[in-house]
Amino acid sequence: MRRPIDTEALRRVMCAALASDAAVCSLAQLGREAAAFASLDPAVLRRRTLIGGATLYGPTSPAPTAPALDALVRRAEALDVAQILVPGVRRSDDTGPLRAAGFVPVVADTECVLRLTGDVEDVLRRRVGDDRFRELRGHHHALSQEVGWERIPLSELDKSPWARDAFVELHRRHAQRHGDLPNPYNAAALDALAQGELADRTDMFVRRRKGTVVQVGLTTVSHNGRGVYCLTQAIDHDDPVARGGLHEATLYQLYLDARDAGLDWIHLGRGDEEGNRRLGADLFVPLDHWLRAEGLTAGEGETAPVLSRFATPPVASVPVPGPARFRHVPRFDTVDLSSNTNPFLGAGGQYPHLDTAELARTYLTTIAGLPGHEGVGALSTDHLLFTSGAVDGVMLLLAALASPGERVCVTPPTFPLYTHFARVLRLPVVEAPLRGDDLSELDVEGILAADPRVTILCDPNNPVGTRLDRAQVLDLVTRARGLVVIDEAYVEFSENASYAGLIDQHDNLIVLRTLSKAWGLAGARCGIALAQPGLVEALRRVQVPFGFTDASQQSVRDRLTNSGPALAAIESIRAERDRMAAALAGHPAVDRVFPSETNFLLVRLHKHERVMEQLRDAGIVVADTGHVVPASCRISIGDRRANDALLEALSFVL
Repeated sequence: MRRPIDTEALRRVMCAALASDAAVCSLAQLGREAAAFASLDPAVLRRRTLIGGATLYGPTSPAPTAPALDALVRRAEALDVAQILVPGVRRSDDTGPLRAAGFVPVVADTECVLRLTGDVEDVLRRRVGDDRFRELRGHHHALSQEVGWERIPLSELDKSPWARDAFVELHRRHAQRHGDLPNPYNAAALDALAQGELADRTDMFVRRRKGTVVQVGLTTVSHNGRGVYCLTQAIDHDDPVARGGLHEATLYQLYLDARDAGLDWIHLGRGDEEGNRRLGADLFVPLDHWLRAEGLTAGEGETAPVLSRFATPPVASVPVPGPARFRHVPRFDTVDLSSNTNPFLGAGGQYPHLDTAELARTYLTTIAGLPGHEGVGALSTDHLLFTSGAVDGVMLLLAALASPGERVCVTPPTFPLYTHFARVLRLPVVEAPLRGDDLSELDVEGILAADPRVTILCDPNNPVGTRLDRAQVLDLVTRARGLVVIDEAYVEFSENASYAGLIDQHDNLIVLRTLSKAWGLAGARCGIALAQPGLVEALRRVQVPFGFTDASQQSVRDRLTNSGPALAAIESIRAERDRMAAALAGHPAVDRVFPSETNFLLVRLHKHERVMEQLRDAGIVVADTGHVVPASCRISIGDRRANDALLEALSFVL
């Protein structure tokens, strides 16, 4: 919770639970939180500690300011308490005052949030996939037939003494089952919460089966009115229903209630990230406990990525622009009056989410399981930047990493926008044409002799469709003084390996990917730049904020999470490609079909102009590539009906 008044209300609840006027206890008494301190000296675990804030109850509170810390230290001295703990501080907060006051960070659990960006069923399907979604919905439906659902405003709890008693009893059993841990929700704590500032925003939910309470919990609406915190849940594990997915079913019901109430998010608490992903969470905020104790010394604080040596001087002198600087600072539970938007016209009036780390993790996890992507699993989300299509990635990297007058090398025949963007940015272009019958061999020595600032390779090649010689590519990356950019827009159609897994080994390598081709999301305009974090940081300083819309993010998440149809379509395209290659190779109008590891075929024609005219007359559009590869055209692989229409049109040429 982000307001001092709310934090103070929870502090009073903690004092009531401890039967003390001050929130003082040993670290060993902090229940599940004590595990974070297990590596410390046992004496530290046993020593009396003043708890600053009240985030042991789930929601986090802001990092204290210097004056607040001074007051906390004075209070500890007055109580004769040697240690102070400020628990569960977001790593994105300003923790400078904590460090200056002698506090040391101890890694804590991550807080997990589910953002409701549409219909609950659509949201969950995108987040967890079709199979898992059906499982969650099935649990909810089955248990709803057997277990009731009630909500009681905490301010009216005195009208339902049975619910109060059940809450206290189930939480007592919960603490007992976990080794007699201290119970933060005993009767005194519940009464303090019901009489405090949060009572009007807090509900108790109760699930009963045949009159017997099998689950209780608390939810509190955030002070900005846009979301809800799940403070606690306790289940009667002696009841067989409780062992049948009751926790998941209850969260599903909370999602439905939140959406019906027009809320935007649900705070699921802290804990297992992977488990909460399976429940739909898509925002994960890392936390630290900050402890001041004798003998503990603070280490170095977190530092920003070291900017790449390839960043141009102007880029090196400016920060990431505007609000993108705060992309890792969660704002779901704040009152945001910083954006100058219209608050009266719905979600479309809000800027897109900037923190796409979880979506980046989903992308890396998905492609890491594809053939030829060994090593991708070792990349972090700091190695990835989403762009507005791969072509936007080209523009960004040329602007961020090359200064006017520095050379850009391209390898014709290749994608023409590389040259276009270079010239727009006043970068001289040198050409090192591809060699060999299949146009798959690099002139490595010619490229090195030109000593370009940036070399852009299209692999698989567009418009040819072949893969470059891998040994030559690796030789170039190793020996080049400048950057080597590999555009892998079509790599999913290839049976040979990607270069993405080599990113962490070369500080001059950038791999560009897209979801426009194999993943079928051309309309979402989602490109991917993979590079070492210092290069990604340079690109981010040039990128316009908010270019990756929420709608596009939702489409990408849905496609990656439910990747089966896309992967099946890739296999269908490969099969049609091979069928079309064989059919065209035997056609009298065709001189040659180039080998292809893409979703298109480059075809050299006997009577180029006549064939192109015949296809136009038949209402069939192909790419005329005769200006880059003489007498050729590039034919995209369509569905079987479209492909047969092309073959039929060709039959009338001769």
